[in-house]
Amino acid sequence: MSPPDPPRPGAPAHLRTRLRRVFRTVRARVLTAVLAATALGLAVAGVVSHAVQEDVARARIDRSLDQEVAELRELAANGYDGVRFASVAELLRASIRNDLPDANESAVGIVVGGQTYAPATRPFELEDSPRVRELAAAVTPDAAPVRETVETAAGSTRIVAVPVSLPGGAPGEPVLGLYVVGHAVEPELRAVADNARTFAVVALGALLAVAAVAWLVTARLLRPLDDLHATAVAVGAADLSRRVPVHGDDDVADVARSFNEMLERLEESFATQRRFLDDAGHELRTPLTIVQGHLELVDVADARDVTETRALVLDELDRMTRLVDDLTLLAKAHQPNFVALRPVDAGQLLDEAFDKVVPLGERRWRVDARADAEVVADPQRVQQALIQLVSNAVKFSGPGDLVALGSAVHGRDLLLWVRDSGPGIAPEDVERIFERFGRAETGRGVEGSGLGLAIVSAIAEAHGGRVDVASLPGAGATFTLVLPLRPVDAEGPAADADVVVAGGAA
Repeated sequence: MSPPDPPRPGAPAHLRTRLRRVFRTVRARVLTAVLAATALGLAVAGVVSHAVQEDVARARIDRSLDQEVAELRELAANGYDGVRFASVAELLRASIRNDLPDANESAVGIVVGGQTYAPATRPFELEDSPRVRELAAAVTPDAAPVRETVETAAGSTRIVAVPVSLPGGAPGEPVLGLYVVGHAVEPELRAVADNARTFAVVALGALLAVAAVAWLVTARLLRPLDDLHATAVAVGAADLSRRVPVHGDDDVADVARSFNEMLERLEESFATQRRFLDDAGHELRTPLTIVQGHLELVDVADARDVTETRALVLDELDRMTRLVDDLTLLAKAHQPNFVALRPVDAGQLLDEAFDKVVPLGERRWRVDARADAEVVADPQRVQQALIQLVSNAVKFSGPGDLVALGSAVHGRDLLLWVRDSGPGIAPEDVERIFERFGRAETGRGVEGSGLGLAIVSAIAEAHGGRVDVASLPGAGATFTLVLPLRPVDAEGPAADADVVVAGGAA
């Protein structure tokens, strides 16, 4: 028989680590807190209940002794069958004979210098107690009843010793006696202790039931956290499609929903970033290839070839510079300081933009309408958006075509539009033109980076607005900036105004 394999040195440490991990979980902490609070409550209830029951038992003993004293006094005052007692001995004998003690109670009548009277059957004897004999020896006619706890054969016993005297007794008869009633305390307290043990057993069962229920409830309530942990471990940069299952409608479920929303934002951000890098790499690769190709083929001995190559390279570098500037602008669009909001006169804003765009080309320039209102906006960014829209309109129209600008107030929004009579946009291209490097079919071959409308859309969203498009192929296009008169973050109520109808507004 081969000896058993020795224990692995790392096993105890690994086990200790797993145990520490288990006791550090939220479920274990919640369960520990619930059990500790429940155990403390049950312990306090048990201690208070035991103390109250013990006080009730002692009070019941004292009431029983008071009742015995009251019966003795009534017997001494009224006699037996209307006949008054002639001596202390007769009174004590009658009291003992007529007494019906409780199960844990005993009585004795002691005549000073005479006999002792006791029931035929009793649970314990009082006259053997040194304290009772001491009280009997020291009794006086004017002594007050004595109530105290003494030790007897039954253990701790609560007694009351009442001096008894009858004036005018028979000649030669003792005139003093002592009536003692005792109630054993320990049997009464034993019942209280039994109740306490019963309570402890029931409390332990209740504690176990609470532990089981708390474990199941916390397992159900904290299930979203387990799902959250599993999802967080499984999610990676290459796969952000995983989501946390949501159960219920409590705070923990809200955490799961918030985590799913965060994953959606991250997935969208990563997807946008990948598309952006792909498109930017493609757009930058073309001018770099052109520059590299011409520089490789240039004849340095031919001054004309060098001059032409230099002009071409500079032109491509300018295009790359504009592309980088547009990309930088779009990157800043998500920063809080992208726009500097302040109150601006909408009419003056349109006038300044119109004066700047007229030199862009020989077109039929027109102002459809001019809103006379105040708007909280960044005038430079808004004009940048309008100029970009006009620049697009000029690119896609010819000399003599119409390019119109206008503004109007609609409810709580300011509408700024640019419309043209160019070739228009197909419905399937409307969404694409606002994407980075997105172009409509009508825009193929037209100079530009494909970032202009993305910049316009970013400026509108930074103001809390949007860009609307109304167009039909061959019937021109109308781009409308819809900006709130007073953005949500701005102070003060938004201005209400009637709808201003302007020809050509979308």
